[in-house]
Amino acid sequence: MNIALWIAQGLLAAIYVMSGQMKTFTPAKVRAEARMTWAHGKTDNYIRFIGIAELLGAIGLILPLITNIFPWLTVLAAIGLALIQLLAIFTVHLPKKEYQVIPVNIVFLALAIFVVFGRFTLFS
Repeated sequence: MNIALWIAQGLLAAIYVMSGQMKTFTPAKVRAEARMTWAHGKTDNYIRFIGIAELLGAIGLILPLITNIFPWLTVLAAIGLALIQLLAIFTVHLPKKEYQVIPVNIVFLALAIFVVFGRFTLFS
């Protein structure tokens, strides 16, 4: 179980680092990207906020367990990333009828929930 959790955490961290760094450091490029219609009309600060949240979540998935300093923060980071996906689904993609991207959000959500429950049970 621990190996599967580390794989899930590594995948999520890699995805969120790539996505978060792009949103944090090049919000204009994100806004211009044809695949990211959610960003059209959003401010740079809004896009950066999401990017920073994703970067912090990615760090929180890995660093606390590696250093063994407040390892329960991994559960909170996974909850935060799951919340980001829920908000993306219900406040952005469903209202805009962007049904083609929702399966990707669901996969990320499922991985985050797997980490939440897997790590929570290991700490309790």
